[in-house]
Amino acid sequence: MIELVDVHKSFNGQKILDGVDLSIEAGKITVIIGKSGEGKSVLLKHIIGLLKPDTGQILINGVDITMLNDRQLNEVRKSFGMLFQDAALFDSMNVGENVAFPLKEHTLLKPTIISEIVEQKLRQVDLRNVSHKLPSELSGGMRKRVGLARAIVLDPKIILFDEPTTGLDPIMADDIDTLIVETQRLTGATCVVISHDIKGTFKIAHKIAMLYEGRIVEAGTPEAVKSSDNSVVQQFIRGQAISQGPVEVV
Repeated sequence: MIELVDVHKSFNGQKILDGVDLSIEAGKITVIIGKSGEGKSVLLKHIIGLLKPDTGQILINGVDITMLNDRQLNEVRKSFGMLFQDAALFDSMNVGENVAFPLKEHTLLKPTIISEIVEQKLRQVDLRNVSHKLPSELSGGMRKRVGLARAIVLDPKIILFDEPTTGLDPIMADDIDTLIVETQRLTGATCVVISHDIKGTFKIAHKIAMLYEGRIVEAGTPEAVKSSDNSVVQQFIRGQAISQGPVEVV
């Protein structure tokens, strides 16, 4: 469904992505791991078209989105849902209004139908009787769930997660990981997750890709990554400081 081909990106002369090649399978959960500051979120923004690479291709269902105009790109984005790191809820809107926002922006559905869909999506993320509450009245985990409900309200084919468990305690983080797996199972969506949570990564991933110094240095099943002979990969998944030196690119 998604393929990145030799993607390069620099900001103010600093190279962030240095020839990224990555295939993301349809209907699977792919987790992109790596140290903080390695460019994982930058990579995610390229996939949804919020950033354009200096060079390289980003193919969504065979279409290179780097070649699209704004109108065409907006059409492609309708197939995406995104859960931001902080959930990015509108503070002035209650939960129901937050979840309903994409429906009001992109559809002509009647208010009664919108309300039914909102309640359905909230139930899907295990939230009930919260539509009237403001984001400030919710726990961090509940805000993430509301953010996910909003991300899936248009039934997207692709769901992007930017460090979804950041800032949560281990129990709540595990709940969110379980919810990601269940959401993918119910929707059949292609999911791309940015994370540096190794325990959660191995719980949810069908495929893991590690970004290091602007390149994908390992990509494969969780079992393949666990048994990788790449020292950088092994140090990262064991929580050890990564030593500098030449790195083999897959």
